[in-house]
Amino acid sequence: MCRSIKTLRPPFSENVTEEDVRAAALQYVRKVSGFRTPAGHNREAFDRAVDAVTAATAELLSSLRVRGSTPS
Repeated sequence: MCRSIKTLRPPFSENVTEEDVRAAALQYVRKVSGFRTPAGHNREAFDRAVDAVTAATAELLSSLRVRGSTPS
Protein backbone atom coordinates (compact mmCIF):
# COMPACT_ATOMS: atom_id res chain seq x y z
CA MET A 1 0.00 0.00 0.00
CA CYS A 2 2.44 2.68 1.17
CA ARG A 3 5.74 1.44 -0.14
CA SER A 4 7.62 4.56 0.90
CA ILE A 5 6.80 4.11 4.60
CA LYS A 6 9.80 2.47 6.23
CA THR A 7 9.52 -0.19 8.91
CA LEU A 8 9.95 1.47 12.29
CA ARG A 9 10.11 -1.49 14.65
CA PRO A 10 13.31 -3.12 15.85
CA PRO A 11 15.40 -4.78 14.55
CA PHE A 12 14.74 -2.86 11.33
CA SER A 13 15.10 0.53 12.99
CA GLU A 14 16.65 1.04 16.41
CA ASN A 15 16.43 4.82 16.81
CA VAL A 16 12.92 5.86 15.85
CA THR A 17 12.19 9.54 16.39
CA GLU A 18 8.85 11.28 16.81
CA GLU A 19 9.50 12.81 13.40
CA ASP A 20 9.83 9.32 11.87
CA VAL A 21 6.50 8.28 13.37
CA ARG A 22 4.75 11.47 12.24
CA ALA A 23 6.20 11.20 8.73
CA ALA A 24 4.87 7.64 8.43
CA ALA A 25 1.45 8.78 9.69
CA LEU A 26 1.39 11.67 7.23
CA GLN A 27 2.28 9.36 4.34
CA TYR A 28 -0.47 6.94 5.37
CA VAL A 29 -3.12 9.67 5.62
CA ARG A 30 -2.05 11.09 2.26
CA LYS A 31 -2.39 7.66 0.66
CA VAL A 32 -5.76 6.86 2.22
CA SER A 33 -7.27 10.29 1.58
CA GLY A 34 -5.84 10.72 -1.90
CA PHE A 35 -4.66 14.23 -0.99
CA ARG A 36 -1.02 15.26 -0.92
CA THR A 37 -2.12 18.58 0.53
CA PRO A 38 -5.79 18.92 1.48
CA ALA A 39 -7.92 21.92 0.60
CA GLY A 40 -8.51 24.41 3.39
CA HIS A 41 -11.94 22.99 4.20
CA ASN A 42 -10.39 19.54 4.73
CA ARG A 43 -7.26 20.65 6.59
CA GLU A 44 -8.66 20.16 10.11
CA ALA A 45 -9.90 16.62 9.39
CA PHE A 46 -6.60 15.77 7.68
CA ASP A 47 -4.53 17.07 10.61
CA ARG A 48 -6.70 15.21 13.15
CA ALA A 49 -6.20 12.00 11.19
CA VAL A 50 -2.41 12.49 11.12
CA ASP A 51 -2.43 13.10 14.89
CA ALA A 52 -4.55 9.99 15.53
CA VAL A 53 -2.39 7.76 13.33
CA THR A 54 0.77 9.18 14.94
CA ALA A 55 -0.56 8.35 18.41
CA ALA A 56 -1.70 4.86 17.37
CA THR A 57 1.67 4.17 15.76
CA ALA A 58 3.60 5.33 18.82
CA GLU A 59 1.41 3.15 21.05
CA LEU A 60 1.89 0.16 18.78
CA LEU A 61 5.67 0.54 18.63
CA SER A 62 5.93 0.93 22.40
CA SER A 63 3.84 -2.22 22.93
CA LEU A 64 5.60 -4.56 20.50
CA ARG A 65 7.95 -7.22 21.80
CA VAL A 66 10.46 -8.59 19.34
CA ARG A 67 11.28 -12.25 19.76
CA GLY A 68 14.79 -12.77 21.08
CA SER A 69 15.22 -9.26 22.45
CA THR A 70 15.38 -8.24 26.07
CA PRO A 71 12.55 -6.10 27.48
CA SER A 72 13.40 -2.40 27.84
